[in-house]
Amino acid sequence: MELSWLPEQEGWSDSLRALGALPAAEVAASLRELATSRLDFLKATKLDRAFQKALAEHGTLPGLEALRLAILGSATTGHLTAGIRLAGLRRGLAIEIYEGPYGMYRQELMDIGSGLHRFKPEALLLALDARHLVGEGASADAALDLMQTCWQQAKTSFSCQVLQQTVMPVFPLLLGNNESRLLHSPAAILADINHKLRAASEAEGVDLLALDQFVVDAGLAQWHDPAIWHRSKHEVHPRATQLYGDQVARLLAAARGRSSKCLVLDLDNTLWGGVIGDDGLEGIVLGQGSGAGEAFVEFQRYALALSERGVILAVCSKNDEVNALSPFEKHPEMVLKRSHIACFTANWTDKATNLRHIAKTLNIGIDSLVFADDNPVERALIRRELPMVAVPEMPEDPAGYVSVVSAAGYFEGLRLTAEDRLRSEQYQANAERTRLMETATDMGSYLDSLRMTLFARPFDSLGLARITQLINKTNQFNLTTQRLTEAEVAERMNDPRCVTLQVRLTDRFGDNGVIAILIARIQQKEAVIETWLMSCRVLGRKVEEACLNLLAELCAAQGAEHLIGIYKPTEKNGMVREMYANLGFELVSEQGDGVTQWTLPLAKFTPRAVPMQIDAPEFVAQ
Repeated sequence: MELSWLPEQEGWSDSLRALGALPAAEVAASLRELATSRLDFLKATKLDRAFQKALAEHGTLPGLEALRLAILGSATTGHLTAGIRLAGLRRGLAIEIYEGPYGMYRQELMDIGSGLHRFKPEALLLALDARHLVGEGASADAALDLMQTCWQQAKTSFSCQVLQQTVMPVFPLLLGNNESRLLHSPAAILADINHKLRAASEAEGVDLLALDQFVVDAGLAQWHDPAIWHRSKHEVHPRATQLYGDQVARLLAAARGRSSKCLVLDLDNTLWGGVIGDDGLEGIVLGQGSGAGEAFVEFQRYALALSERGVILAVCSKNDEVNALSPFEKHPEMVLKRSHIACFTANWTDKATNLRHIAKTLNIGIDSLVFADDNPVERALIRRELPMVAVPEMPEDPAGYVSVVSAAGYFEGLRLTAEDRLRSEQYQANAERTRLMETATDMGSYLDSLRMTLFARPFDSLGLARITQLINKTNQFNLTTQRLTEAEVAERMNDPRCVTLQVRLTDRFGDNGVIAILIARIQQKEAVIETWLMSCRVLGRKVEEACLNLLAELCAAQGAEHLIGIYKPTEKNGMVREMYANLGFELVSEQGDGVTQWTLPLAKFTPRAVPMQIDAPEFVAQ
């Protein structure tokens, strides 16, 4: 099964052959471009070999984040690895894969001398086949107990992200439509396993690879062939390896903050049929009365549903703004309203320039954008000018828009927090703040006019999911970019040697949500800052100074005499390179890889004045 949302690339083979002549700095970008195109089995095989060769020659490739993934299974899994590596490459990951010996997943987990333990995975995929789990006399509870034991062993040994493959529904029905009434049939047991698996994985922080749902979408024959199973124990059909790999890579990328954040929408023939500037409000095709009109409404409903779960919506259209806004304000069949759009850009500037403007206005990376446009010329332009922007290959029939954008998995999420649901409102409020700043006479008066309150609390179980989400998705204002699992965050929350801070900011326009996370570990007389990250939405409001005031007070109360700050450069966090210097820290050392270490003597530290009220009752030193 090819990935239909990816485009065909002209000259693909020539570009692949040219890889050998490229310098290391350009190899990763070229490989990623080749992977972000439609691949048949032969192309995928060639590209994976070239990728592996480049890694062997250059060690690491600039722009790719290394990740160790272990696959433990009860069936043949070797054919799945290339698809996972290429899907990771599309998302900026260089995935090294350890494949456990056939069927020996329990031994690998329990034996501290095993290859798995030497590999030390950062993520582990448990892929157990249906016939293994639903053996003679087996029950759903026994299968679930087996998987939960494996999860606990993996988390205890490696503190890694755990992925669990749901069970593929490969068994024939014995009773038919009411199979669930035949409690001991293999199909009924399997359905019960998948039902209980969802609740158990949610409770234990395990991320599901939903094979049973993929089979519903594409049909069992696309995913499984009994003849191949009996010959070679391939439960997943070789034709499905690219889609399987893409689904695995989505989960890995989502855990590392690499899912897209913003859906940017064209207007004419994307949200409605026709051209608003030519056809007028009455002439566009939208809503009841035609199949196409209903398809456009369905796409708008899908976009609105994405917004309600935390995806930012923006508009990028070649149009006069007045014309472009009129359907949002006046058309009775419009589902999307102007208030749903965080950044509305309608003009005659080229779309690449406008997409840069949208990313800057929203204060997110341009690689966080997904651009949906019906026009193949515009799509090709953006792919050429802005290869970091995701551009799905939209079908000619608008009835296929939802399925293509959904199938591409750009907005894959692992958890849904209350703040995700408020994100659209937060970006709308940010636009109001920007307009206020443009009318202010000076920065001081602007900050005072915001009437800000900063709420600081230690980590708690209620905020654990959101804290973990921020640690794993924040890239720009992040001093060390240290990624942690939920279990690792909980360990720090309960460690008396760790000082933790979750910081929320409100102002006259609303609640910005949790916008800063700090972790410092007390080591004798030093407090080493392991994690300091902030949302870029609150830059320029002196939140850094307020956080430092609190952190210094807390660490001094724990007996620390120095704060130690570490900056580890990444591809995206250059904006905080000088943060410690700007806050009064002294440089201690600088390594060749750009890592710097800083110190702040707490005895000499004077808290800085900040333009906000501080609500931190639990942090007042006694």
